Amino acid sequence: MAQTEKKGGLLRKSSASKKPLKEKVVLMYDEIFTTEDPSKCNPRFWEELFLMKVNLEYLEGKLEALDGEELMKIKDNINCLFQHCIQALGEEHPIRVVNALQTLCALIRGVHQKNKSTSGFDIINMLVGFDKAELCMKNLMESLDSLLCADGSESLKSLCLKLLLCLVTVTDNISQNTILEYVMINSIFEAILQILSSPLSRREHGYDAVVLLALLVNYRKYESVNPYIVKLSIVDDEATLNGMGLVIAQALSEYNRQYKDKEEEHQTGFFSALTNMVGSMFIADADEKISVQTNEAILLALYEAVHLNRNFITVLAQSHPEMGLMTTPTSPVPATPVTPLGTTPPSSDVISSAELPLDADVQTSNLLITFLKYSSIVMQDTKDEHRLHSGKLCLIILTCIAEDQYANAFLHDDNMNFRVNLHRMPMRHRKKAADKNLPCRPLVCAVLDLMVEFIVTHMMKEFPMDLYVRCIQIVHKLLCYQKKCRVRLHYTWRELWSALISLLKFLMSNETVLLAKHNIFTLALMVVNLFNMFITYGDTFLPTPSSYDELYYEIIRMHQNFDNLYSMVLRLSTNAGQWKEPASKVTHALVNIRAIINHFNPKIESYAAVNHISQLSEDQVLEVVRSNYDTLTLKLQDGLDQYERYSEQHKEAAFFKELVRSISINVRKNLAFNTLSQELLLKEFSTIS
Repeated sequence: MAQTEKKGGLLRKSSASKKPLKEKVVLMYDEIFTTEDPSKCNPRFWEELFLMKVNLEYLEGKLEALDGEELMKIKDNINCLFQHCIQALGEEHPIRVVNALQTLCALIRGVHQKNKSTSGFDIINMLVGFDKAELCMKNLMESLDSLLCADGSESLKSLCLKLLLCLVTVTDNISQNTILEYVMINSIFEAILQILSSPLSRREHGYDAVVLLALLVNYRKYESVNPYIVKLSIVDDEATLNGMGLVIAQALSEYNRQYKDKEEEHQTGFFSALTNMVGSMFIADADEKISVQTNEAILLALYEAVHLNRNFITVLAQSHPEMGLMTTPTSPVPATPVTPLGTTPPSSDVISSAELPLDADVQTSNLLITFLKYSSIVMQDTKDEHRLHSGKLCLIILTCIAEDQYANAFLHDDNMNFRVNLHRMPMRHRKKAADKNLPCRPLVCAVLDLMVEFIVTHMMKEFPMDLYVRCIQIVHKLLCYQKKCRVRLHYTWRELWSALISLLKFLMSNETVLLAKHNIFTLALMVVNLFNMFITYGDTFLPTPSSYDELYYEIIRMHQNFDNLYSMVLRLSTNAGQWKEPASKVTHALVNIRAIINHFNPKIESYAAVNHISQLSEDQVLEVVRSNYDTLTLKLQDGLDQYERYSEQHKEAAFFKELVRSISINVRKNLAFNTLSQELLLKEFSTIS
């Protein structure tokens, strides 16, 4: 018997030259694509259709092949198909429900493709008809809600979420997707929460549920009252919030693990010498294969949770002892389609052992640690647009955390110490830090480490000004909390001071190039005011009196940089150019730093001359500093411990609009045909008569 081949809905014998035969389902689709009612000749047409295995490719292709005018001619049949799909969702026979869900996916995507043209027809009218739209969409959303909340098939729930993601992402700009009005009116918010609160459902569907929620929250968020924003902001159920946190932690952790594996693969092989030689240049190339874009969806979910829901802040520090315990599934896990690295979460509620602190006695991690590690990876290379967006979003999330009183309380808690192994960019002038030497410290130290790391590694021609501003703002907000609550943090403040002085030096060295693109005086003023914070209030939050002495030592030691900065801003503030006002603000801000330099330098020179020492040691300089505080006069500067709170709508709306567009496109791409494969579903229901 000749072997039968199947392709694109056609059946043909490979040895025969006869006309190809079509699958029955394809013949039925062809009937729908005529102007006649297909049920006229066959009253059981719709009943039979949903027993047939869906041919997604053929159905979508058929819709895309028609122009707007041709599609309008068969509008009644399309409406009929859409309505029968919704009816089939209420059937007891799971095969019918599966086929109806997949047909809806194909219909929505196929018809939306036509909407991109200039045909001018309305998407809702094309799918359901204006007269029946409200009732049909209500029935659809109620059916999906019932399927998601039922105790039935996990595969059906998965398909429901895929359909909803398909519905949300058919347009690049989700706010232009008018179908979502019905998703707003007929909320599925509670169904999403139920998935996140149940360990079994969360393992299977948590990732899709969280991404779906993040997208729904962003529908016309600045133009109208979005019920998903309102509801997310008041969720206080601990199990639900922890469930959401676990899903986000899993996805970020999986990315961190895959990145670490890639990094080790390159460092232990043929390329190790090359990596050492070219440093950070190689990292960007090595990491190109790791997709960051899809994880932007998870980052967005984390942002919305942190920004909208005060109760979620507690989840950031929630310890998860089980995260280090990799369990073997007791039942076979269905195979999933291969996707790029970082685009899919792990399939269980456990986090890999790579997420654990290195101390074997401390078998805990939390969402904030995982997020900080993730941030340290994506913030390494900001040349790529997606990484730049990810880096910016990481800093926005940290800004929200740094402003929150409760978050600051656990960040600075001496009883919550962790080893946080951040990724550091390979640089020729520094050795790779030994992971095992990391001390256990309050979590705020890891945040400050991340900020210092960013400051010292991104002084380059394509200067990421916006990220630097956010970075300095985060440090400032943390200092404001420490000053207000008199928290004496045992941190290596010298590293921060050194990084800030290096940044000022870089701004001065590249004045001409940078001023062509940026107002560098805004950043310079912020850096100078950080030093002013330490000078004015350091005695209230620096860990010891000697730390305050060391601050003065660093300012005196690096006085040339401050002198040069003063000369630069004085020159520009005395000219009538565009930088006159911002430069003069820096001039005034330098008053106390200059007072310190001008007060102590003559004293140090005098001490050296009297004792016949050509070069003083650090201890000798510190001795001079300590004995001459009494005669130092400083000016009290107002407003150093105040800041403007983060506001999304007024300053970040354009960024989030573009980010959500990028996520929508990416989610749609990952909802490819193979992710809607029926094979597993059919196997699951094969025993049903």
